[in-house]
Amino acid sequence: MELRQLRYFMEVAEREHVSEAAVNLHVAQSAVSRQIANLEGELGVSLFEREGRNIKLTQIGKTFYTHTKIAMKAIDNAKKQIDEYLDPERGTIKIGFPTSLSSHLLPSVISAFKDEYPNVAFHLRQGSYRFLIDSVKKDEIDVAFLGPVPKDDPDIESHILFTESILALLPLSHPLADRDSLYLTDLKNDEFVSFPKGFVLEKVIVDACRQAGFAPKISSEGEDLDAIKGLVSAGIGVTLLPESTFHESTPRLTVKIPINIPEVRRTVGVIKQKEKSLAPSEKIFYAFVKEFFSRLQGFK
Repeated sequence: MELRQLRYFMEVAEREHVSEAAVNLHVAQSAVSRQIANLEGELGVSLFEREGRNIKLTQIGKTFYTHTKIAMKAIDNAKKQIDEYLDPERGTIKIGFPTSLSSHLLPSVISAFKDEYPNVAFHLRQGSYRFLIDSVKKDEIDVAFLGPVPKDDPDIESHILFTESILALLPLSHPLADRDSLYLTDLKNDEFVSFPKGFVLEKVIVDACRQAGFAPKISSEGEDLDAIKGLVSAGIGVTLLPESTFHESTPRLTVKIPINIPEVRRTVGVIKQKEKSLAPSEKIFYAFVKEFFSRLQGFK
């Protein structure tokens, strides 16, 4: 069994078309067909069955694909480890991040890192809280920034970078807009703007309100920070957002107000797969991130 056969097999399995796989592999279609036939002959099973102009994996082909994908990922990771051992300040790091950390935290960290390690490249992937955790577990992402930091997950190693307050965001026309601070119960009769159910910041809002003794009346939803802030600016409702999502400015026609009781905070950190040995460039980045935020905390 040759590595080339496995790569050809993976390409055909994912495209379900021999000629398209050949084009992407930059080889003749006959070469792909021959290698697949050789692989099936060696295994003694049919990996594909024809459906019209396309081909599909057989049941045993699907099983073989699952194991081959894991094996190929391990081989690619081993090659990456060797390449970066030879030159640890080169390589590509796959980083995941949520929308709530995309406007300031991520650009700040990567810009500072690139100043010191200009030859390291990044592949960035924005995603939901659950998606990022699952992607780290599947080794599709090397490290991910998250808030709040997951606890008690046996497959994840996490490091808290900082803890921040959750603030109330109100329209300027709101009766409490001139307050220096407020109790969360002051908003129990208000309509809330929230992320959809399943988003971690939706859970932050619901859990905070429950802690204060009421269930929030969610009247509108948005799937990104700009949408949420825009709805509050339009006077549609109030919301709760992490302090870092405002950075140096508050959306027009709104006011952000600290919450006294209950104190609502979230952790922000970086995670990686617990059992994975990071490649040299990934280790450098992981250590850099921890040191970067440690210095920031020291200046506060």
